Amino acid sequence: MLVPHSDLPNGPQPMEEAQAETNSAVDAPVVDDPLSARFTWTIDRLTMLNTKKLYSDVFLVGGYKWRILIFPKGNNVDHLSMYLDVADSGNLPYGWSRYAQFSLSIVNQIHSKHSIRKETQHQFNARESDWGFTSFMPVGELYDPTRGYIVNDTCIVEADVAVRKVIDYWSHDSKKETGSVGLKNQGATCYMNSLLQTLYHIPYFRKAVYHMPTTENDNPSGSIPLALQSLFYKLQYNDTSINDRYEFPLQLDLDRENGKYLSPDADRSVRNLYTLHSVLVHSGGVHGGHYYAYIRPTLSDQWFKFDDERVTKEDMKRALEEQYGGEEELPQTNPGFNNAPFKFTKYSNAYMLVYIREVDKEKIICNVDEKDIAEHLRIRLKKEQEEKEQKRKEKAEAHLYTIIKVARNEDLFEQIGKNIYFDLVDHDKVHSFRIQKQKPFKLFKEEVAKEFGIPVQFQRFWLWAKRQNHTYRPNRPLTPLEEAQSVGQLREVSNKSNNAELKLFLEIELGLDLLPLSPPEKTKEEILLFFKFYDPFKEELRYVGRLFVKGSGKPVELLTKLHEMAGLSPDEKIELFEASHFDEIKFEPNIMCEHIDERATFRVSQLEDGDIICFQKSPQSGSSQQFRYPDVPSFLDYVRNRQVVRFRSLDKPKEDEFCLELSKFHTYDDVVERVAQHLGLDDPTKVRLTSHNCYSQQPKPQPIKYRGVEHLSDMLVHYNQTTDILYYEVLDIPLPELQGLKTLKVAFHHATKDEVVVHTIRLPKQSTVGDVIDDLKTKVELSHPNAELRLLEVFYHKIYKIFPPNEKIENINDQYWTLRAEEIPEEEKNFGPHDRLIHVYHFMKDTAQNQVQNFGEPFFLVIREDETLAEVKVRVQKKLQVPDEEYSKWNFAFLSMGRPEYLQDDDIVASRFQRRDVYGAWEQYLGLEHTDHAPKRSHTTNQNRHTFEKPVKIYN
Repeated sequence: MLVPHSDLPNGPQPMEEAQAETNSAVDAPVVDDPLSARFTWTIDRLTMLNTKKLYSDVFLVGGYKWRILIFPKGNNVDHLSMYLDVADSGNLPYGWSRYAQFSLSIVNQIHSKHSIRKETQHQFNARESDWGFTSFMPVGELYDPTRGYIVNDTCIVEADVAVRKVIDYWSHDSKKETGSVGLKNQGATCYMNSLLQTLYHIPYFRKAVYHMPTTENDNPSGSIPLALQSLFYKLQYNDTSINDRYEFPLQLDLDRENGKYLSPDADRSVRNLYTLHSVLVHSGGVHGGHYYAYIRPTLSDQWFKFDDERVTKEDMKRALEEQYGGEEELPQTNPGFNNAPFKFTKYSNAYMLVYIREVDKEKIICNVDEKDIAEHLRIRLKKEQEEKEQKRKEKAEAHLYTIIKVARNEDLFEQIGKNIYFDLVDHDKVHSFRIQKQKPFKLFKEEVAKEFGIPVQFQRFWLWAKRQNHTYRPNRPLTPLEEAQSVGQLREVSNKSNNAELKLFLEIELGLDLLPLSPPEKTKEEILLFFKFYDPFKEELRYVGRLFVKGSGKPVELLTKLHEMAGLSPDEKIELFEASHFDEIKFEPNIMCEHIDERATFRVSQLEDGDIICFQKSPQSGSSQQFRYPDVPSFLDYVRNRQVVRFRSLDKPKEDEFCLELSKFHTYDDVVERVAQHLGLDDPTKVRLTSHNCYSQQPKPQPIKYRGVEHLSDMLVHYNQTTDILYYEVLDIPLPELQGLKTLKVAFHHATKDEVVVHTIRLPKQSTVGDVIDDLKTKVELSHPNAELRLLEVFYHKIYKIFPPNEKIENINDQYWTLRAEEIPEEEKNFGPHDRLIHVYHFMKDTAQNQVQNFGEPFFLVIREDETLAEVKVRVQKKLQVPDEEYSKWNFAFLSMGRPEYLQDDDIVASRFQRRDVYGAWEQYLGLEHTDHAPKRSHTTNQNRHTFEKPVKIYN
């Protein structure tokens, strides 16, 4: 496969015009060497190499240095990986780019026609300095001495490279050079960009789009007319950014030959002469590529190429002749290389042409200006552009500014108990200011005064600090000297990181009249403490305020004030806890919430500025009232470890069915019991759970065994990823009992009916395949009472095994292989001494990859010793019931090791098939080449092996 190119979306807009970019230009060096050449690399002692990757010598093509890179044992795949690499990429200037069309080959030294050659094209740059094929050919084929790719431990690699001079896109200004702007590639949207550019450059269509009814309240993401209007407006008024040869004319006369190309209802009273307006191009192969467009907006002689955000002027030859497809022969001119010319398949082909009728040219190529755009649309789009420009400016000037986040007492009241439990505030949800780094902090305080209505003289700011126990608390107030500094200097005091924010806590003291007061001078003896109150009845933790206390003071002295802050009656007894520590490592939650001695001083209790004290009413001894979480430590432990789990039915793995709030430390029994309660089941052991694969976004292949994990947290971890999804299924027997049985899904193919029925077979693990067949006979309809069954192992449309009846079923895997049961045909029972049983598979040829793709249902066929292909074809058609017209299009081939050898009607089929004890015989089969008419279904990788071409019924 080709190394994939990643077109990452830039910004949230569904369609976005490209901004002009200016970077350093890189000109192609002028070197006297060919623009195309062949390089041959002979690798000696390949099998002895113990290196992961290997580079060839450097060779010169088109003024550039190249080399071949191979991974002899594969680049994390079981295939040889091979790439073309820019040899001096590390020394090239910023913004370098070069384009090459190339092929890589492994030469077959025994049969040259079996050499493997793959070709592609790529624009190389600093991000993608090598390009090629991760799965060039299977490693097993390369190292097989009988194949001819390695002879005398020597392998020959060839590279045919053709270099084309590329436009310097880094310094290219599309608007300045062409008068037009491009569209950014939003992630594989080049096909849409080329079509949108074509439609935009038909003025009559553009005017019709502007006249589509939209309102001021429409949302572009939900209104296609508004999205088109927005896009066309930006394009018009912004300054920012199998292959056969088919020729097409610049002018198309549909009146020729008495108008035989016109439809019966066409208007023949007008001259049907059309002029080419635009050419939409696909560059690449059948498995992927790139799309762009050549357009001449005014039908002048000047063509423009619209390639995503790049717009360039092009000549007519480039726009027309180079898009005809087919092959081109590139001559070799370098005497140091193989001088034989070589051909390249043209990878750019026109896939859509737009012609405009000459008599309608004035109407179609009309003038479109602002008066054609509704006023509300103009206002809206100009505003959007201004906002976008402001964001761009802010991004460009970000290094000149500091973000200051100011937390206030109001934020603590708002957040604690809702989304904050263990600390004081989420800084991402407090008010932020964007301040120039050179601005004096005193001027920043004036902005705070305007924003919050707090005069400067009543403001006192505290710096936050992260402690060793992972808590984040106000640490100390700013000193007068610090407040005299600039914002940038103060940020460096707080955090040395260049991009760090400045986080502050704004302390405001209020009088009895709730008006602000000047903050009293803080002494070293005073400690700033924050208080949270816990109510076990409501299971609620809330912030109630902050206090300054003396280090020599005792909590007992604050009880009256705390009663008042929490709204408790004065005679209520309370308990105090210090929420001093919690471990932020998600996999090892650890709560440290220690009881505070009311009679000990704050200094003895080691309390300091920014500490949090939680308190609650003391539980009454002898009280019959029971709480789930009776005290602060148990509540915080619950909050820390609670986990909302989304449960999905295993039969509907994409849909959330219900959610349960659980604890990460719930046992296996706790979890299945809660699920059973929700489902209304009496027996929790009939619930079976399956974990979620975070990478495939699918259930894991194997379910969780009964009591196979200790806690819920174990069920939700997949390698180093954690999920909140579990799958469930309701069994008809308890899971412990089921685990003593082997469950197999067997697809039964009826001998005469055109359907597949999938049966679930449960038997003791020591049972045999014969027991499976006996059990299956009781569930299926046979063609006759004495019919015999067999069990096959099928994988990707090939038969790999016939299970002997005495084989134990314990180790049979139906997760990755399809188990197929079928009646043994009578002709196989009457097998003659010279007859041969062969595999018959359906296939298509993938011309791009030069590989065979199997599909459909594989089967066995008995062939006679002297039977010709013509005779075999008659029996195959009768077996498969294919109509004559369709069957006449089929080709028959003998395939060995994936290579087809097409057969003629008079060929003796049996002569092609070797004995079973000859190497390679197991890969030999009779191939039926034809089009796959079965509907294409969307499957995950693991599901592909279970697809059936016939209708399927599933019985559990």
